[in-house]
Amino acid sequence: MKSDPSVAVVRMQGVIAGGTRGTLNDASLGPILEKAFSRGKPVAVALEISSPGGSPVQSSLIGARIRRLAEEKNIPVIAFVEDVAASGGYWLAASADEIYADPSSVLGSIGVISAGFGLQELIGRYGIERRVHTAGKSKSMNDPFRPETDEDVARLDRLLNDIHTNFIDHVTARRGGKLDSTEELFTGEVWLAKRATELGLIDGIGHLKPMLKDRFGDKVRLRRYGVRRPFLSRFGAQVVEDAGQMIEERAAYSRFGL
Repeated sequence: MKSDPSVAVVRMQGVIAGGTRGTLNDASLGPILEKAFSRGKPVAVALEISSPGGSPVQSSLIGARIRRLAEEKNIPVIAFVEDVAASGGYWLAASADEIYADPSSVLGSIGVISAGFGLQELIGRYGIERRVHTAGKSKSMNDPFRPETDEDVARLDRLLNDIHTNFIDHVTARRGGKLDSTEELFTGEVWLAKRATELGLIDGIGHLKPMLKDRFGDKVRLRRYGVRRPFLSRFGAQVVEDAGQMIEERAAYSRFGL
């Protein structure tokens, strides 16, 4: 008997970070994506994305896994943006074959940022002496307890520019001729969905369920996958760590007025 078509829906919400600092990384999403592409012979994989970005490495690893699985299984990938797909969040969206968003979704921020503090005057005020010994003149680059040097700034600029180039290459390769070549798209600017559609950053405005029903029929079945919180964290065993992650995530979203 012919079964109803199914679509695997993978939820990607939150800051992208390695280790235990975030829920979105290749280690946590990898097994989920493998299952989503393999179980039940889905006719498509849909990505529900709401992320202000984060680690460029983890964004790249997750995006590369999506593309590998899509090509191996010959399954189309459709991204649906909710609140925001900015920076690394847009990197993930661009890994899909098509991107759709809510009219008020925030998209873009194709840039790279590095932020920190200079605390050398603060510790000097309290008579604290910073002692650092290195083998290799660049080992203490951008030490927040020492004055910033022109050499350190130039070195950091080179790193940021190289990462930015990788980001641009990814978006250009994925969106190709859809992008508006007359506009500056890689300045870190963000746009709402309508303007993002005009610029070729997304394919249109639309929501997951009605679009999937329109494309695959009213009987399409949605199989949902997502990262689950560790069991003990639900009972307060990781309250301090969870609170720190919430503050970091709140700060990341607030950059886009969310």
